[in-house]
Amino acid sequence: MIEIRNVTKSYGPLTVLHDVSLTIPEGEIMAIVGPSGAGKTTLLQIAGTLDRPDSGGVWFDGTDLFQLKDKPLSAFRNLNIGFVFQFHQLLPEFSALENVAMPALIAGRDRKEAFREAEKLLGEFGLGHRLSHRPSELSGGEKQRTAIARALVNNPRMVLADEPTGSLDSRNRLEIQEIISGLRADRRQTFVVVTHDRDMASIADLTVEMADGRIVGSSRKTEEIADAANIVLDV
Repeated sequence: MIEIRNVTKSYGPLTVLHDVSLTIPEGEIMAIVGPSGAGKTTLLQIAGTLDRPDSGGVWFDGTDLFQLKDKPLSAFRNLNIGFVFQFHQLLPEFSALENVAMPALIAGRDRKEAFREAEKLLGEFGLGHRLSHRPSELSGGEKQRTAIARALVNNPRMVLADEPTGSLDSRNRLEIQEIISGLRADRRQTFVVVTHDRDMASIADLTVEMADGRIVGSSRKTEEIADAANIVLDV
């Protein structure tokens, strides 16, 4: 589904990604792990087209995304990619229901349909009684569940999550892990999760390890440690 090909990215004199290639399999959870500064978040942002590489590219079902102009790229991203951030990034002036419906409204969906889908998702995540509450009135776990609902409202092909359990206590971490694992099992939803949380990584079908801006290894649940060449494209 997603192919990241020979991506290099620098910020000034610092190169944070060195010729990285990676295939993201559809319908699976991929965890990207490694120490701080390994390039994990930068790779995730480029995969989600939030940042552009200096060289290389991202292909989605054969389309070179960075050849799209800004407006069609934004539209593509809104419909096909959902995002979950460590600190939820909910809009403080809007209710949980409005936050979740926002991507659907931006996509031009009918207002009633957008709010109906948002309410359905919040209900599925145990937040049916919190629809009118603003983020400041929600617990940390409730905020992150709301953020996951927002990521799913347009039924995206892929959800990218950057440290989704990083700011949560152990009970809420487990809850978010169970939600993501359940979405993969029930909906075949594709997730790419950047995480330092080994428990979070343990639910992944495929774990990719990064260090110093490079992919240095990978493993599957059903396999021993695989050579990185098994996931890196030979182009």
